[in-house]
Amino acid sequence: MSVSADPVKLMKQEVGKAAASLVKSGSIVGLGTGSTTAYTIQFLGDRLKSGELKDIVGIPTSFQSEVLAKHYGVPLTTLDAVDHIDIAIDGADEVDPNKNLIKGGGAAHTREKVVDYLAGQFIVVVDSGKLVDHLGSTFAVPVEVIPMAITPVINAIKKLGGNPELRMGVKKAGPVITDQGNMVVDVRFDTIEDPVNLEKTLNNIPGVLENGIFVNCVDLVLIGEVIDGKPSVRQM
Repeated sequence: MSVSADPVKLMKQEVGKAAASLVKSGSIVGLGTGSTTAYTIQFLGDRLKSGELKDIVGIPTSFQSEVLAKHYGVPLTTLDAVDHIDIAIDGADEVDPNKNLIKGGGAAHTREKVVDYLAGQFIVVVDSGKLVDHLGSTFAVPVEVIPMAITPVINAIKKLGGNPELRMGVKKAGPVITDQGNMVVDVRFDTIEDPVNLEKTLNNIPGVLENGIFVNCVDLVLIGEVIDGKPSVRQM
């Protein structure tokens, strides 16, 4: 990835870089999924190459982050081989004022949730367009469902007042299939008054593996903005 003159791309690079700079030598790092965290993985690779950073290992949250880590020279490990994660860096589709998130635009939220919740420090990288007053105001809640349960799960979600839609593939006939071999139902709610409860309620539907509401787990949000054509990063 070369540095580009596109201010939005530059801003994503700056946020990714700001997150990568918080990683210390000797850390076990959760590697998130998405366009901004792709830059984080790239900059971690740069810091390792320059010798500024030593002895880190990454835990990927998706096939995408695994491929990028290999490409940029970030060594990988698995959850079987470690007993903790020091820091996880990941993106989000929505962030509310209480630092609750909706994730799963890339259908990787199940693995992301496992890794991000385990991390001693969880840092979220977003652009300011992802900030919302209430979760669900712009983005549907992704729900990962095992294929045999798709119809009963959709019916159960409708009873909760959600409007569920099976996510279909792009440039592929049929539904999106996750890295775990499951399907994704995107659910729109009129309002999400209580994200903590909704997260539990959705996960209690038999056949649901995990949903994209992330609550009470974020330590720091790094927000990228383009101000007067220049990228800047602020913290929340």
